[in-house]
Amino acid sequence: MPKRIVITGGPGTGKTSVIRVLEQKGYFCFHEVIRDLTLEAKRNGDPSTIHSNPLTFVDDPFRFNLFLLESRLEHFRAGEELEHPVVFYDRGLPDVLAYMKYFDQEYPGEFISYCERHKYDQVVVLPPWEDIYTRDEERLESFDQALEIHQELVNTYSDLSYRTLSVPRGTVEERAEYIINHVIPLM
Repeated sequence: MPKRIVITGGPGTGKTSVIRVLEQKGYFCFHEVIRDLTLEAKRNGDPSTIHSNPLTFVDDPFRFNLFLLESRLEHFRAGEELEHPVVFYDRGLPDVLAYMKYFDQEYPGEFISYCERHKYDQVVVLPPWEDIYTRDEERLESFDQALEIHQELVNTYSDLSYRTLSVPRGTVEERAEYIINHVIPLM
């Protein structure tokens, strides 16, 4: 079974760019699903107002989060079948809990159980970095909100007994190399 490594952090920290570089280097990576879900929710909601919370675009926020959790669970389970020594995930199951906490949404204990039963081997955090932060059609948060979300992510992973590795600033290539040099050899 491969070692599972989550790459997480607040919005706009460069996760997707780092994932792309890791893929170019031959690593298997599961991609984030929330950007596609946010676009779909905006298309089906009221596009005249930009909100920081994509859940404002959906009729049933709980169902939206359940779908997101189940999608990440599918990625987790699919990783078991891969014949790769290391698999990267652009966000993990606990990210759903962190965002729900940030947006003051209740979730059942079952959501915590999913996270406790499906543990990743390592969590890598890309910290907020204002110089690279941009808002777009799917990234709706201000930088201040991104900072708050980042802290909620760190707290949630800590609450679930994960030790995290913070990746320093640098080019996308340097950050990917840092992950390769500091995470993979430890496994």
